[in-house]
This record gives sequence, C-alpha cells and structure tokens, in this order.
Amino acid sequence: MFKLSENRTNARTEILAGITTFLTMVYIVVVNPIILADAGVPFDQVFTATIIATIIGTLWMALSANYPIAIAPGMGLNAYFAYSVVGANENISYTTAFSAVFIAGILFVILSLTPFRKKLIEAIPSNLKHGITAGIGLFIAFIGLRLTGIVTADPNNLVALGDLHSPSVVLALIGLAITLILMSLNVHGALFVGMVITGIIAFFTGQLSFDQGIMSFPSLPEGLIITNPFSALTDVISHGLYAVVFSFLLVTIFDTTGTMIGVAQQAGLMKGNELPRARKALLADSAATTIGAMFGTSPTSAYIESSAGVAAGGRTGLTTLTVSALFGLTLFFSPLIGAVSGISAITAPALIIVGSLMMGAIAEINWKELDEAFPAFLVVLSMPLTSSIATGIALGFISYPLMKIAKGKWKEVHIFVYIFAVLFFIQLAFIGGH
Repeated sequence: MFKLSENRTNARTEILAGITTFLTMVYIVVVNPIILADAGVPFDQVFTATIIATIIGTLWMALSANYPIAIAPGMGLNAYFAYSVVGANENISYTTAFSAVFIAGILFVILSLTPFRKKLIEAIPSNLKHGITAGIGLFIAFIGLRLTGIVTADPNNLVALGDLHSPSVVLALIGLAITLILMSLNVHGALFVGMVITGIIAFFTGQLSFDQGIMSFPSLPEGLIITNPFSALTDVISHGLYAVVFSFLLVTIFDTTGTMIGVAQQAGLMKGNELPRARKALLADSAATTIGAMFGTSPTSAYIESSAGVAAGGRTGLTTLTVSALFGLTLFFSPLIGAVSGISAITAPALIIVGSLMMGAIAEINWKELDEAFPAFLVVLSMPLTSSIATGIALGFISYPLMKIAKGKWKEVHIFVYIFAVLFFIQLAFIGGH
C-alpha cells in the first residue's frame, strides 16, 4: 500500500522515522493550548481538538497522499488567533474567531481543488514570503521571552530585561541551554527531550506538581464549537472578519505549500519543480483546518518538523501513519500535559528555538535591491512590534507595489499583489489595524 520498496525504504525505518517526527512535534499539544488559553479557550478543549485535527490531517496525508509530512495546528497561526484576532478586539469571542477559521478552511478546500491556489502562490513575491516566515519566527520567540518574564513591560522603554533571579526566568534559561545543547548534538526530538528534562528540574524544585494525576479520558468540555456552516458564515459577515479569514488563508497556504515543498525536496520526492499528488496533500491540510475549527483549534499546517523524520529515513505515508497513532495515545495524558503547560518556562524554550529556526528565511531575502528588501524588512520588523502577524503581512503588501512603482518597475508586480495591497490598505485605514 505504501510502495515501500519503490521508495527504497522498509517498515522498520518508516516506523522509527514516524517516532522521530512525533517526538519533534509533540510539543504542539502543550504549546497550542497555552497560546489559545490566552484567547479564553478551555485547556481540555484545545488539547483534544489539537490532537483530533493532527490525526485527521496526518492520516489523510498517510493514506491518500502517501507522504511523510505531518499536519498539526500551526505555530504563528495560533498566536495570530489568540493575540491579533481575539485579544485585540473586545467584541470578538473565540467562538466567532473559530467561525473565521472554519470559513478559511472551507475556502482552502475549494482552492486546493482548483488551479487558482498555484497561481496565488506564484503571484506572491518570494521576498515577501521569506519576510513573513522570519517575522512570525521573531514574534513567536518574543512570546516565549514574554511568557517566562525574561522580557517584561517597561513604562519608559516599552520592554526591558526581566528579573533574572525569578524562578521562572532561571528555569527557562536552564531549559533553553539544555535544549540548545541537545540540538547542537543533533539529538532527535531535542525540543521534546529538552521539555522533559526542564519538567523534571521543575518537579524537583517544587515548581511543577501533578495534583490532577497523569492520565484521563479525553474530554471536550464545550462539545462541538461549530456545528452549522451557515451560522459560521453569518458570524464572519456580521463582524466583518474578511481580513481575518484572508490572513488565515494566506498564511496557511504559504506555510503549508512552502513546508511541503521543503520536506519533499529533502526526501527526494519532487519531480523537477512539481510536487506529485500535491492536490491530495493540500486537501489533507485544508480538511484538518476545517474539522479542527469545529472542535476548537487554530488552523493546521504542514509541519517542518517532519524533516526530522525524513532525516531518519522516512519516505512514505507509513511514517505519518505512525505519527497519527502516537498522537492518538497522547489523548489519554491530558492532566500530565495540563500540569506541564501551566509552567511557561518548560515550553518557552521551544517557542524561542522554533522562532530562531523560522528566522533562517531572512538569508533568502534579496537585501541588495531596496524595493525587494524594504517591504520584507517592514514585515519582519512590524510583526513582533505590533504583536500582529496580519499587520505585518498588510504593511508588506502595501509597501511592495509602492516601492516598485517608485522605481518604475510596476509591470513586474502581479495583478493579485495590487488587489491585495488595496484590500489591506482599506482594512488598515478604515476597518482598524488589528
């Protein structure tokens, strides 16, 4: 079924690769509920929804597309959901925000079935794509520093160094050091192993306790958050969440396509410039986003951590089948993960390091051409400083065509980019820049 011999691999290698991918990305079941808790979503709800969305997307990828690429709620998209959509708008509840995710998921399903998605990806200037990735990385790292108190608010300077003697900061710095050493030594699942070691230190220093036990049956305290597509659409229209849906859609499409191509190239699965079975692979992500929103999690994305499994020899869907089975087991450990996620110092090092990995995209920006570099720079700069991924994307899309027009290169800009620029300008100027 998985064409193992054709892909020059065997069952043992694939299962080990699956375990490797699982260990590198299982931090999401801890980190995702923490970030969405800031939007008021109950921990158990997000925990279960995260795993359901991951299993659906990853199983689809395994059985339909036969790729070793895992799907789970995306880092960056969860931050956008919690801080830019719900946090910045008092009149938007998390249920309304999930409506926007649901509608974005439906649109993504439709786009995945048409050639429009491919045209859209080709239309977006590559320097802006790299800027968006790097900006999200910086923003996530900043959240990690802020959650633990390494960086705190300051009346004169907006931000300042926190109290380096506080137990939370000390634990976070130790965790960061341990995880970085593990990563430097190329330990598989370094992010996860780092969390475990930091958790053990937290336990013995009295910061972590397991009052609720370790295992329990999965629960969805809120039940299904979205049951009716029409009421979701009404939510989006009545709150004017068009820009939010568009941002979710845009970031998901870039993120997923970019990651899939990156992992597929590493695994030697690309045929020239084309990704075989790309439609099936994209449908895995769009279906997971749509179903995930119904249960209560932010949009899903292909996971760059899948490259760890590929490095361990994963080439087929048997790798991702293993990943989904392991996530299924995780469902029963909600109290354990709940206790760990209550200590931000355990999870923050993962945020800071994922941020640093995403920042690597900066190297791809063409810094020699001001009209290419400045819009990308604006994206990177504004995401962490405005605490808004959408604002960063908007400023990039508005400044890019303006710079091109000023240099007399207006013909080089795709018509889609002009349309986006106008839409984003209207959103920032008249709807409010959230």
